[in-house]
Parts: sequence; structure tokens; C-alpha cells
Amino acid sequence: MKLKPVDSISGISPNDFVRDYLNKSQPVILKDFISKDSACWTKWSYDYFKEIAGDVLIDVYGREEEGHNYVASPPVGKMTLGQYLDKISSEPTELRLFLFNLLKIRPELKKDIVYNDVTGGKVIQGLPYMFFGGEGSATRNHFDIDMSHVFISQFQGYKRIWLFPNDQSDLMYKLPYNCHSIANLKTSSLEEYPALKYLNGYEVVIGPGDTCYMPAGWWHYIQYDTEGYSISVRALANSVGEKLKGARNLFITRHFDDTMRKIFKNKWLQFKIDKATKRAEKAIKKYK
Repeated sequence: MKLKPVDSISGISPNDFVRDYLNKSQPVILKDFISKDSACWTKWSYDYFKEIAGDVLIDVYGREEEGHNYVASPPVGKMTLGQYLDKISSEPTELRLFLFNLLKIRPELKKDIVYNDVTGGKVIQGLPYMFFGGEGSATRNHFDIDMSHVFISQFQGYKRIWLFPNDQSDLMYKLPYNCHSIANLKTSSLEEYPALKYLNGYEVVIGPGDTCYMPAGWWHYIQYDTEGYSISVRALANSVGEKLKGARNLFITRHFDDTMRKIFKNKWLQFKIDKATKRAEKAIKKYK
């Protein structure tokens, strides 16, 4: 697996960003996607979140290796937001908050963020999600099912993100009818998953104030180097084909997968694993 750094930019115009990055599906770190004048930078903290929503009961997520047969892994438990923030502040933990919508629970928080929309109005600012994680936690290697562009902005702590274009899906051991890989990019052995050797992607490390632009359909494996949290917003894919693929994934493919899993249970998962392995073996031959 080869990883290279991405550009880090600020002050880019929407026309230049769309031409040089969005239209070319080129990942980049934006240093000013969220305005430095936004109230969130001085107002938000774990103590503030506990003050305004500490008693809210939340789902928490853990390791995802056991969730191969699902588009999204089920939560591993519940606790209050205050309890969760105290936990990640005090010790390393694999517990994460996934697609957490604190800004829906407390909509007044949306006023604290001012976006510098480098897409010229394509960003869907009304649908922000928050992601919290403890030191050492990580997501599954996956691409987003709706095939949208993603802008993930870090507020506290540091995240390490590995990015790969969608045309490397076979090398990823992508499960059919799904949007994630059966291989763990960090811990899986090359003996078991030899196609991982041929991956060619990017490594991004973001800290407070940084935003990673992840192009539509790109694979991403996100690791929490420290505890912390971020917010992501989306922009619709460029082409009609990508938009249609995202709609098909959401409204047809995942429901077909759910139905087949209910009917055939573990046999369905094994069929998909076998298919992913055969596709990877075929992809390897192109690189030899």
C-alpha cells in the first residue's frame, strides 16, 4: 500500500476549487472552510456540550470488524452524552459517536458555524453531522453510500484519514451490494489479503481548523490519533451517473442486500466474501 500527502490550501476561490479539486475528484486539506470568525471556535468545548446536552441519551459504537454483513454496524450500547465525553477525555477507548446530530438536538448551534463554501453553493449546510471518537478508535474502511462529496472539519484532536479512489474497490475486497471492505487496512495481513499491497492512495492528518475534502465515492479509513470530534457536511456528486448510483445504493441495493441476508443468513455473507476474494485475485493480475 502506497500513501502520499495531499495539498493544504486556503483562500481559494469557488471557481478555482471546483475546477482544480471538485471536478477532478482530488482530495485536499482546506484551512479556512469554516470561518475563523465563527463562534464555535471560542464557544464550543466538552464542558459546553455537557452543559447544554449532557443528559441526552445516545447510541455508542465500537469495533466494526463483526459488522461485515451490514451497511452500518449496530450500536454497542447507550450512555448519556456527558458520560461519553468524560470517558473519551479520561482514557483511550474504541467507542465512537457515528452520524451524531447534536445540531438537530440543539439547533441553535448551527448559528455558531459560518462556512466558506468553496463549491459556490453546492454544500448542503443544513445537514451537518458530528463524529466523536476516543483515542485509538477507527471506522471501517468504506465509501459513503450516497456517493456525495464530503467535507469533514476537525474541531478537537487529530484524525488520520487514508483515502483511495473508487476504482480500487476490487483491491479493497469490497463486499458486493455493500460499501465497505472485509479487510482492515491497518491490521489485516498481506498473506490473507494480498491485493492490499497494490493500493495507491493518500494520507491526510487533520487537526483543529482543518477540513478534509473527500471526493464522491472515495474510500476512507478514519483513525483517531487522539480523542476528538469533527463535523461533516456534504455536496451532491458531480455527474448524473454518480447521483443515480447513490440513489440506487440508498433505495434499491441496500434493501436487496437486507432481504437476501434475512433469507440466506450467513450463506449470503459467505457468498459475498467469496465474490470479493475472486475479484481481488483478478485485480492483482493487472498489476503483475
